[in-house]
Amino acid sequence: MDENFEGEELDNIVILNDEEGNEVRFEFLDLVELDDEEYVVLLPVTDEGEEDEGEVVILKVEDNDDEESDEESYVSVEDEDTLNKVFEIFKEKFKDDFDFVD
Repeated sequence: MDENFEGEELDNIVILNDEEGNEVRFEFLDLVELDDEEYVVLLPVTDEGEEDEGEVVILKVEDNDDEESDEESYVSVEDEDTLNKVFEIFKEKFKDDFDFVD
């Protein structure tokens, strides 16, 4: 998933388009800053509107170059070290709110 994603945020639900143009719903969990970059932590939501108990998705936030638009793009992160660092920050912030399974 190295494609750009564009989404719109409704409450804490973010709807993104995958590389095939399909809409995918996520619950926005957190925005994490690392090395002057921002990353969103998202939890997939099933068709029934329930949260998926699976893995979170971490995407890098990129501002579009179009100055007239304040939309952001979300881009997959390929670097495993970066993903692990962002996830560790997220786990530390929410250690009392979620049961994390390694």
